[in-house]
Amino acid sequence: MIFDNSVNIPIDYDELQNYPASFALFAPLREKSMQENEIAKIIVDCSFKVHTTLGPGLLESVYQAALAYELRKRGLKVITELPIPVIYEEVKLELGFRADLLVENKVIVETKSIEALAPIHGKVLLTYLRLADKKLGLLINFNVELIKNGIKRVVNNL
Repeated sequence: MIFDNSVNIPIDYDELQNYPASFALFAPLREKSMQENEIAKIIVDCSFKVHTTLGPGLLESVYQAALAYELRKRGLKVITELPIPVIYEEVKLELGFRADLLVENKVIVETKSIEALAPIHGKVLLTYLRLADKKLGLLINFNVELIKNGIKRVVNNL
């Protein structure tokens, strides 16, 4: 059972497979395991739709919720505000960070709504990828005129 903190309800993705097709909106793709690059392409496409629809200037949380909604509409498994622990030597720190979005358990998406991305934002996402043992992350700043200028791809041994 996973709690999706964007709506504060438990979501058991395996159990959703037993429900009618109307629930497919929230069901993950199960036919084949998608690769990180395939997932990233869908995330970029959904980001473009969200940005075109809403425009720049809103709070980060608005873009995060809208992007999660669009990704779920496409049948992807999305977990928002997922806490990821940090292991330091033999100590497990329960809350190292919260990933804005984890898509298909493979790609971490960090959403921003800031004037400009700084180099540190990419470094932070790389740290998140290493801690979560994920290979690909997308840093998406929605506070730009053209969304293509707000997307940064960060890889961890991909």
